[in-house]
Amino acid sequence: MMNVLQEQLEVKNFIGGVFHNESSEFLSVISPLDGKEIGKVPMSDGKILDKAVNAAKKAFVSWSAKTIKERVQVFFRYRSLLEAHIEELSDLVRLEGGKTYQEAKAEVEKAIELCEFAVSLPQIVQHEIQEVSRGVECRVEKKPLGVVASISPFNFPSMVPHWTIPNAIVLGNTMIVKPSEKVPLSLMRVAELLKEAGLPDGVFNVVNGGKEIVEEICDHPAIEAVSFVGSTTVAKIVYQRATNSLKRCLALGGAKNHLIVLPDADVEMTASNVVASMSGCAGQRCMAASVMVGVDQVDHIINKMVAVARDIIPGDGVGAVISEEAKKRIETYITNAEKNGAKILLDGRNTIVKGKEKGFYVGPTIIDYVTPDMEIAKEEIFGPVISIIRTNDLQEAIKVENTSNYGNAAAVFTQSGALAKEVMEQASAGMIGVNIGVPVPREPFPFGGWNESKFGVGDITGRSSIEFWTKNKKTTTKWHKQAQVNWMS
Repeated sequence: MMNVLQEQLEVKNFIGGVFHNESSEFLSVISPLDGKEIGKVPMSDGKILDKAVNAAKKAFVSWSAKTIKERVQVFFRYRSLLEAHIEELSDLVRLEGGKTYQEAKAEVEKAIELCEFAVSLPQIVQHEIQEVSRGVECRVEKKPLGVVASISPFNFPSMVPHWTIPNAIVLGNTMIVKPSEKVPLSLMRVAELLKEAGLPDGVFNVVNGGKEIVEEICDHPAIEAVSFVGSTTVAKIVYQRATNSLKRCLALGGAKNHLIVLPDADVEMTASNVVASMSGCAGQRCMAASVMVGVDQVDHIINKMVAVARDIIPGDGVGAVISEEAKKRIETYITNAEKNGAKILLDGRNTIVKGKEKGFYVGPTIIDYVTPDMEIAKEEIFGPVISIIRTNDLQEAIKVENTSNYGNAAAVFTQSGALAKEVMEQASAGMIGVNIGVPVPREPFPFGGWNESKFGVGDITGRSSIEFWTKNKKTTTKWHKQAQVNWMS
């Protein structure tokens, strides 16, 4: 068991049920909380990936032969282990990702919920059988693909891997996960707990690394499918490279989520929800509020937002951003917006947390009078920053939302069902909220955006994920002598 309190944590690959450390090149793992090095992560190469793929191929033979009811037993036990170790797992997420403890714990709780959906799959994944003519039966069965891979981002080191791990493995696949080199610690503990839960060696493997190993995963001929979560720029590259290698690929990219606020919106609920959406997880989530589109007279709501956000204490109510580079990038966006005529209502630049002076903190930031042509209105900031664009009417606000290249989420705050319906029908996003700042669907409903927020068919969680991780086997049988001789004979 890893001790999350020790000074340095040794990061290793997990292949065939054993931890390995064969790399010659390592990168430092830095905690965003205080800027201290907490470990070193190996930069794996193609030879190490080959070992993981071979282990997964070997394990696939027996794992895929088990019934789905047998396979879910591992995840019943694993779910209990996640619950038993929730404090330790939350500490790991906080240490490597910079979240507050409450946010880290909520992330692990979401991982538990994702496991709960996976163990329900025997009740959901059922074969289709029909007697299509007298004595002739057609049958469709869901079969696993083989060795699959998942490439995870830095912002949710526990939750996002669990978008794919439980479903893909319960459905009979064997798996290789490549965590972000910035947050490799949580997946090591996941590997230990899965093994403790009884998962056979080789079914789950962890290969650490950077760009090189991502390219190797996309190119490897024995990997049947790849999921990716990260920036849109990289998502496009991964999708193109993986599909060019004749793999299935589902690549989730960035976002620029618009929250449309109407004058009749409930002031307290709207202010608290919008601020929580833009500042939660330090804004480092693809569902964070990035642009508030204020319709007509909404100053009373904006004033309340500023008051709510001002009470959030960095280091307590809002965590750190992932790196010093991220902090500088976010603050540059704020500075450029100010230079271009926007008004800073609440400034989170140059934030320092006492006792953690070398940590990477940006305080909640609210910027008014942003225009749609500004870079801060168009590009993903990935920080606790919200830009306010003002419009005269709802259709103008919807037009602002529609012009975004992204399409993860959009929300409307109003007490009018008719106006809410206009946004629900016209917003160009895959996930819509009404009086909800973070409209993430809960299981069994799937997660996934539109436009340049997603590349590939289907969604990464819920029922929709079943199609991605399986292939259909169709069988037609005829046993009865009396069956008519026809074109099906």
